[in-house]
Amino acid sequence: MVHQYLLWAREALASEAAAIGEVSAGLGADFVRTAEAILACRGRVIVMGMGKSGHIGRKIAATLASTGTPAFFVHPAEAAHGDLGMIVDGDVVVALSNSGESDEILAILPALKRKDTVLIGVSSNAQSSLARFADIHIRAAVSHEACPLNLAPTSSTTAVLALGDALAIVLLKARRFTSEDFALSHPAGSLGRRLLLTVGDLMHSGDELPAVAEQTLLKSAIVTMSEKGLGMLAVVDVSGCLKGVLTDGDLRRLFEQRDSFAGLTVNDVMKREPKFIAPDKLASEALRMMQEKRIGGLLVCDDGMHLVGALNMHDLLKARVV
Repeated sequence: MVHQYLLWAREALASEAAAIGEVSAGLGADFVRTAEAILACRGRVIVMGMGKSGHIGRKIAATLASTGTPAFFVHPAEAAHGDLGMIVDGDVVVALSNSGESDEILAILPALKRKDTVLIGVSSNAQSSLARFADIHIRAAVSHEACPLNLAPTSSTTAVLALGDALAIVLLKARRFTSEDFALSHPAGSLGRRLLLTVGDLMHSGDELPAVAEQTLLKSAIVTMSEKGLGMLAVVDVSGCLKGVLTDGDLRRLFEQRDSFAGLTVNDVMKREPKFIAPDKLASEALRMMQEKRIGGLLVCDDGMHLVGALNMHDLLKARVV
């Protein structure tokens, strides 16, 4: 038997899903005008709302800002006491009020209308004061709240939140916003690290570079590899061009096969045509190459095949690219 709590929860979720459907079905020319106004905006999008609408407004502003539309939230009550100065000519103001009669919003509408802004009202009542003042009005009405008392803003706030997401997605697509653009607003997140960090940002270079010249005795090369601690060793010619690579795995297999290394040079045991990557490639691409080739590190070369760096899986883990 299904527990009563689960039945109540599913009932509430069904009510909120239906509310989103109602608002979706009611969208029309005013939504299109809203999107066009924001795309033509030469300033920022200012979102405002009181109470629960204010909480929803903060989320909508944050979503817009992170998806290519400069936006922030202004509290209507604070706007009436000076923060209205944050709104300037050229901005688009999106005011949220379920009733369309929030006193704090209505109090600042005359001042807003004196500015060269576009006012977009979002409410459930097309005859409300907000709707009459607004340049564009989007009706976001739901037939019933999920709250059994039909009092607590539940279905109505969920529907407006979804409407804000829909607007952000429309604008994102219209601007041809890319994942790289998204990463620029999220440099500290895992996506930002994957899409912004390059091989050149992480690679070892200069004195840290594990490299020896051709014909270097194997014994000396092993010492160099151990000192650099990257698990691999590049072999370069006199001009610094990459000729081969020797890894700690290669050495282990060599130790299993022979007892004496007298007279051996790196040329005798190195792998020719080693895998390498350019310094301007994304670190995430280096990770993909390592995973596909099942190798623990990559050498880094410029367009002329000159060795400029090296990095291994530990470097990617440390940078949290993995």
